[in-house]
Amino acid sequence: MTISCLRSSFMAIIYTWIYIPILILIINSFNASKFGMHWQGFSISWYRILINNNSLIQAAQNSLIVGVCSASLATIIGSLTALALYRYHFRGKSFINGMLFTVMMSPDIVMAISLLVLFMLLGIPLGFWSLLISHITFCLPFVVITIYSWLKDFDVRMFEAAKDLGANEMTILNKIILPLAMPAVTAGWLLSFTLSMDDVIVSSFVTSPDFEILPLKIYSMVKVGISPEVNAITVILVLVSLLLVASSQLLLNKNK
Repeated sequence: MTISCLRSSFMAIIYTWIYIPILILIINSFNASKFGMHWQGFSISWYRILINNNSLIQAAQNSLIVGVCSASLATIIGSLTALALYRYHFRGKSFINGMLFTVMMSPDIVMAISLLVLFMLLGIPLGFWSLLISHITFCLPFVVITIYSWLKDFDVRMFEAAKDLGANEMTILNKIILPLAMPAVTAGWLLSFTLSMDDVIVSSFVTSPDFEILPLKIYSMVKVGISPEVNAITVILVLVSLLLVASSQLLLNKNK
């Protein structure tokens, strides 16, 4: 009983420590005061001001474009890669698996500098395309591992039975693998979109002032002080991230 209480208390402390800053942020976004934590009454005026901020809206549009494009391309490439790793045996398969985990585990600053050097060597100007390539790069391993882990749970006897009935590889892919793997594919897309929308470190190295995205816009605003307007946009980002992560987990748990 004592051990159970201690475990529960410890977990409560950990979760409180994690979520209290977010809770304070949410509360302060409805504060009528312009300064600090001094409460002057409930107000949604900062959300109204946020809607009329053209620079923030433009940055949000840029982030959405990059997020949707990078998530879609990473999901397509990642799905094909995961399928190849699952269905076929070829030389270099272990190397590819190792490189995927290396990209996932490498610090963001290392990836950011390496991508910046690569773009400079190739003469690729910093902006939309460099940002898109970078986001695809760090999203791709998460998509591959998400889909590959799902494919590993498939009963291979289904594929053997389909072959015995005369189905070729393309028919097996279209009629069996893709429908069954669709929850993992969708979850990989949602995860990639979340990672793209939240990235600051890599994006700050590989984009230019002419193409500003929302996380970098928020970061530049925070440098001169945290205003309720920043709190409001951050709350929206937190809610969107929570929604996407929850949707991803629900899809992964489907039919498990």
